[in-house]
Amino acid sequence: MIRHIFFDLDNTLWDHRKNARLTLDILFKRYKVEELHNLNFEDFHTEYDIVNEDLWAKIRDEKIDKDYLRKHRFYDTFLKFNIDDFDLSQKFENQFLDDIVEFNELVEGSLEILDYLKAKNYKLHIITNGFEEVSYRKIEGSGMNNYFETVTSADSLNVRKPNPKIFEHALKMANARKEESILIGDDWIADVLGAKNFGLDVIFFDVFKEQPELTDIKRVEKLVEIKNYL
Repeated sequence: MIRHIFFDLDNTLWDHRKNARLTLDILFKRYKVEELHNLNFEDFHTEYDIVNEDLWAKIRDEKIDKDYLRKHRFYDTFLKFNIDDFDLSQKFENQFLDDIVEFNELVEGSLEILDYLKAKNYKLHIITNGFEEVSYRKIEGSGMNNYFETVTSADSLNVRKPNPKIFEHALKMANARKEESILIGDDWIADVLGAKNFGLDVIFFDVFKEQPELTDIKRVEKLVEIKNYL
């Protein structure tokens, strides 16, 4: 019955974690943070990951908006090290969005599974919570633009997964029905619970081997294992 496959983008296909680290390493050196503030990059990066993940969880849960996240993810990270420099944090923020698309590392197996699914005549789509201004550049820069028929960006609707409105909009754009569609994503709340609550079948890309208690979920630890289901 499945004809339409909807992929999450960041950390499902496009390796945001790896690309973010590469970008931050360059910014850290560009602004001489270690020399000027006696701050080690690994310590900074570890704290940034914690702050960023927390803010993205809050934006997903509609507790904050995009502007708040953009003002605070680097500022709050620097504050953890008693560096109260909003101008520096905003230089990081603005350069980060420009520079990250210069790196286009994909999650292992991305192109292999996309080629496999395309060859089987599935219609492929993207639903992303990421910022619209960089999502399309990520897809094009990594060579994935020819795989997808539609791209649904949360920014364009001002709602994010797991809000059912984004799934409804994505299906409408794709001219797809729930019963012939499936979502593949790495976020348990946004992707898995969001899709299931909407009535959409889902494959959980369990990259961190979280193994939630529910056992009625299709689950893969590597993208190539999707071949077992489709």
